[in-house]
Amino acid sequence: MTAATRTGARAFARRRQSAITPAISAAAIALVALTGFLGGYRINLTPSEPLGLWRIVPLDRPADIGDLVFICPPDAASTREARVRGYLRSGLCPGGVAPLIKTVVAVGGQRIGIAAAVTIDGRMLPTSTLAEKDGKGRPLTPFSGGVVPRGQVYLHSAFAASFDSRYFGPVPASGVLGLARGVLTYAP
Repeated sequence: MTAATRTGARAFARRRQSAITPAISAAAIALVALTGFLGGYRINLTPSEPLGLWRIVPLDRPADIGDLVFICPPDAASTREARVRGYLRSGLCPGGVAPLIKTVVAVGGQRIGIAAAVTIDGRMLPTSTLAEKDGKGRPLTPFSGGVVPRGQVYLHSAFAASFDSRYFGPVPASGVLGLARGVLTYAP
């Protein structure tokens, strides 16, 4: 084998190695991400709850008041409009949206009052002031209020600009994926 042939073979081997290393790294990252997803881990990038890594913990009972849950909103007109406006991220829930992390604040049979803020069975819900417009000046239509139907939950986030049941109303409890538990989170 000539010197030129050996040099060419070494150059080819280096190029091949430099192509294989990123491919193996990408495959390893994809495997870790898939394993995390299948294990119930999700990354929250919205300010409604602390940013970071969360886990969906199975719930062996009906969702109840005070539960912080992952929930798929129903594929409804309000959900589709929220997706178009950028309130909801893409994901695997019906309608192509990502699950929400929200607190259950009312369940079937409870009365929701809507004015400048939300009342539940006549008691004011803290941090529930309603916005008339979103951050881009577009009008927001609040839920009209009423009794939460059986099998549904009313959701809330203390984050003032949260898109929650103040605007889309109660949602089916069947959309609850499980409890939301922060694993590695950061609240700015």
